[in-house]
Amino acid sequence: MKKNMGSLDRVLRIIAGVVFAILIVTQTVSGVLAVILGILAVVFIVTSLIGVCPGYVPFRWSTLPKARTGDTPKD
Repeated sequence: MKKNMGSLDRVLRIIAGVVFAILIVTQTVSGVLAVILGILAVVFIVTSLIGVCPGYVPFRWSTLPKARTGDTPKD
């Protein structure tokens, strides 16, 4: 799958995933909210590591910087 996440997007998702995990581990949140945040934490961290957000694909969104004229695309 073609990468569609830029560096800033990936860093912000990792930070959010870690914050969600900390909230769960410290039991600041519990119940249904903890489950939802746990799922989001896993999704954010995994998508950041692989550089692809499946939610962006149907809309053809990408947070990758635009290639300048003459640059070769990176995978």
